[in-house]
Amino acid sequence: MVDEPEQSGSGLLIDFAAAASPGPAELQPANHNRFVPAVTFDRKELQTILNLYGRKVVDGEWRDYAIDFLRDRALFSIYKRASERPLYVVEKNPKLRLKQGQYMVLSQEGRILKRGHDLTTVLRVLELALVK
Repeated sequence: MVDEPEQSGSGLLIDFAAAASPGPAELQPANHNRFVPAVTFDRKELQTILNLYGRKVVDGEWRDYAIDFLRDRALFSIYKRASERPLYVVEKNPKLRLKQGQYMVLSQEGRILKRGHDLTTVLRVLELALVK
């Protein structure tokens, strides 16, 4: 004789396969199938940032970086040590491109050091020896 499992609890059976499959189109939200891409740095922007980063690594000022691609902005975080907060964050926010410029450099305290439309011009603030 086969031992039957003990029936305790509410006895409610959930069909996960049916819950995961999409239902009729009229029951789904209008933007359910729409893909929302993340904001990224293009090849030229990334090359500009990494050229500066490479020079600062050779000088011994910077040691690590992180790149985050979010829905509304892209971030390039620069670290002196991997366990710390970033020294600087280079941010690309396309929503601001018609206003103040889509590029900005933030300090460790969250202060905006430079903002503008041209990435090369914005990154010049990091090349100055006075900014620490």
